[in-house]
Amino acid sequence: MTKSDPNQVLRRLPLVVGSLFGVLLFLNRLLTPDLTNSQARSDALGVILSGVLILTGLIWQQVQPKLPDSVQLIGEEGFELEPSLPEPVKTELAWASHLLLTNTVTRSVLVWYGGQVLLRRGILAPKKELTPGAIVKRVLDKQKAVYLVNLKLYPGSIEFDYLPENTQGIICQPLGDKGVFILAANAPRSYTRQDEIWIEGIAQKLENTLSTYLSPAKQE
Repeated sequence: MTKSDPNQVLRRLPLVVGSLFGVLLFLNRLLTPDLTNSQARSDALGVILSGVLILTGLIWQQVQPKLPDSVQLIGEEGFELEPSLPEPVKTELAWASHLLLTNTVTRSVLVWYGGQVLLRRGILAPKKELTPGAIVKRVLDKQKAVYLVNLKLYPGSIEFDYLPENTQGIICQPLGDKGVFILAANAPRSYTRQDEIWIEGIAQKLENTLSTYLSPAKQE
């Protein structure tokens, strides 16, 4: 299922009107045997207006590009938290995931830290376990987020089999060197640069909480 672009008609309106107006002017000129000076001036003005409308329509196609098609992710909606976590960690995870699910294009959130999945929320895939693949390992090694803007274009995306199978885009954000924050979107190329900066800030705050409460000294 795809979501239609609500601005599609508005973007195309100047182009359609300008083209139609131009065709009508051309037909009027062909069907008029005797052209007066006033009509010639009107036709010239009409041609200019038609050209402006067509140019406006073409510009709007660039300024207001078509929104990427979104899909309904396959899976069941749910909220799973590791029950053994300290309450402050549960609260932080719940806050961060809720914020992203309600304020970005994110439809599924997964937090993996210290070798275990701490949280899954949103649209959930049947598989619950996360085994770090090449992309996740690179994120952990480089300590730099990876944004897969259109998941189907990346052969290595098969490692994300713990996300909904028709996930369109993924941000894999490091949580220090012990975990990752994985966000799945239902449309390709849907995260903005501002979204990425915001997600990085949330991940840093979350990592601070996790490292404080889940360090070996705290767990003893």
